Amino acid sequence: MGGSALHRHARRSAGGADGLGGPLKEGLDGLQAEIAACRVCAAHLPAGCRPVVRLGATARLLVIGQAPGARVHASGTPWDDASGARLRDWMGISPLLFYDTRHIAIMPMGFCYPGTGTSGDLPPRPECAPLWHQRVLAQLPELRLTLLVGSYAQRRYLGGATRQTVAQTVQGFAVYGPRFFPLPHPSWRSTNWIRRNPWFVTEVLPALKSHVAALLGVRGE
Repeated sequence: MGGSALHRHARRSAGGADGLGGPLKEGLDGLQAEIAACRVCAAHLPAGCRPVVRLGATARLLVIGQAPGARVHASGTPWDDASGARLRDWMGISPLLFYDTRHIAIMPMGFCYPGTGTSGDLPPRPECAPLWHQRVLAQLPELRLTLLVGSYAQRRYLGGATRQTVAQTVQGFAVYGPRFFPLPHPSWRSTNWIRRNPWFVTEVLPALKSHVAALLGVRGE
């Protein structure tokens, strides 16, 4: 399905402006309503559609991860799992601040839980990012820093500037600033990854925490 067809499908799914439900709402609230109503990938989602994003017009920091897992699908709260706890620890902030949309927006590469494969969760659905990301970014005028968590986000937003491996991209984080900050995915697998790459703790995490604190002007509890 091409990009224009995807947009038409999403607008119809939201009861949009092509004669099926009246005009679409404007602004961030309207966009979030469209996202919540999206059924573009319904045929490919074993657990059904439940887009999980958190957006705020004044957010200065955006977290782009991979896709919701089963626990997040059940709760509807992004990063509501062990990976989220590890990510917040890396950032040096509390859950209260992490979920405060006045400061932080959260948008995955795939908005819905994709289900599981033979070696863990399936990749994020490819329809979401081209369909929604630019529209979301247009509603975040105060955005200053985007954390690119994992290879999917890095490939989309860094393109040819990514290095051969995630480790190399993360170690070269300074090259991508001040707009982007690449990170590994904070899943349980990152424990062994960090052991193999001790520079992540000594070099990357202090820089990340410093960037986050300076940008938000507040620290977690």
